[in-house]
Amino acid sequence: GKHLFNLKFAAKELNRNSKRCDKEEKAEKAKIKKAIQKGNMEVARIHAENAIRQKNQAINFLRMSARVDAVAARVQTAVTMGKVTKSMAGVVKSMDATLKSMNLEKISALMDKFEHQFETLDVQTQQMEDTMSNTTTLTTPQNQVDMLLQEMADEAGLDLNMELPQGQTGSVGTSVASAEQDELSQRLARLRDQV
Repeated sequence: GKHLFNLKFAAKELNRNSKRCDKEEKAEKAKIKKAIQKGNMEVARIHAENAIRQKNQAINFLRMSARVDAVAARVQTAVTMGKVTKSMAGVVKSMDATLKSMNLEKISALMDKFEHQFETLDVQTQQMEDTMSNTTTLTTPQNQVDMLLQEMADEAGLDLNMELPQGQTGSVGTSVASAEQDELSQRLARLRDQV
């Protein structure tokens, strides 16, 4: 019972971390605007990189929260059906420290172990269709950074006097990308409401 509670608690914590990253992202965006207003592009770029990293982290935490939730449901099923094997009990014992660490890579590895247990048990509940994608890497794609800088400048009603590489000046690309972002944000918002 305690372990099941810990899994559910971890899912909530991950969700909370996701919201914290959202807040950080907004704070960084505000700093981007200030820096652009002062014409300080170096500082603006640093805040843009931070904002994008926070955004990706928020998505990662949210995904992992959903994954831990799914595992918790399956553990519950196994418990109810009296199918908790010795090896699963072992995984459960080792998990508490990992969950407390809030380290996505460690938690991901732990969920892999659980999911492997379920496979051998053949508990027929749906597999999480979307395991952690490789967005845990902390590199921030420069084009995302440039787009965010441009977006913040637009919102602040300012001209970015950056030399954008040729072919990037068209606003078509950015509007498509932001439409995709919006769709993702809405999907995530819906996910959040369900959690």
